[in-house]
Amino acid sequence: MLTGLVPLSSGDAFVAGVDVRRDPAALRRVIGVVPQALTSDLDLTGYENLDIYARFFEVPRAIRSPRIEELLKRVELWDRRRDLVSTYSGGMRRRLEIARGLIHRPKVLFLDEPTIGLDPQSRHVIWELLRELRQGGDLTISLTTHYLDEAEVLCDRVAIVDQGRIVALGSPKELKSSVPGSETLEITLDRIVPDALVEKVGALSGVRKLDHAGDKITIHADDGGRVLPRVIETIAQTGATVVATNMSHITLEDVFIQLTGRSLRDSHASGQDARRAMLPRRFS
Repeated sequence: MLTGLVPLSSGDAFVAGVDVRRDPAALRRVIGVVPQALTSDLDLTGYENLDIYARFFEVPRAIRSPRIEELLKRVELWDRRRDLVSTYSGGMRRRLEIARGLIHRPKVLFLDEPTIGLDPQSRHVIWELLRELRQGGDLTISLTTHYLDEAEVLCDRVAIVDQGRIVALGSPKELKSSVPGSETLEITLDRIVPDALVEKVGALSGVRKLDHAGDKITIHADDGGRVLPRVIETIAQTGATVVATNMSHITLEDVFIQLTGRSLRDSHASGQDARRAMLPRRFS
């Protein structure tokens, strides 16, 4: 709907100040779109793919060539500009299509699953490119992804959508901190954990849940960095010694499961994605 491909089901929508319903032509000039499917023309070179899109958007001749060179260098494809896209890898084609979406200097760039199907190396190259774009100009990026580690790394704001309904919206840090006991402390003692110690540690402020087995205690806590010293002090008072500690943080994947009550799944036939992650902040 925000890219003008389908009509609004209800209400109004504005992208970069443009009324999506009333001015679709103006909308297309302020947005760039990189779909999930690879759509670059295999029978054209990388340079020609960008050139034809620049012409579609009526980029002036004097600006067109420098802009194409700038973008191809930015996505590290300048040396392959004369090669047919049919010779490109999946990661190269994805980088080319991100450059294509930027050819007319849009104010908002929509990316739909930009790293799906890519190998880990190509995926991280795309991540670095998106980080650079965030810092390089007046550009808002809206990213749809099924990889919540990707959303956590790239996004300033994340919307988790379940069955077409927003169930959470905020920064990754805000979403993780909204879950009680969002940090896990694992502590190993020099002896079997006594029951008296379990009671004392469980009563400490910030401790949400405590499990123990053998010489190990697992604590789910709020602000684990503050809770851990108090736990160690309490253990020392009983005469036991801490042998090892480990603190881990909740992930966005954990938040998703906590909020929806189920693991990842395919979207329904209606086309609703199980999750949406967005970067709606404008960088300048």
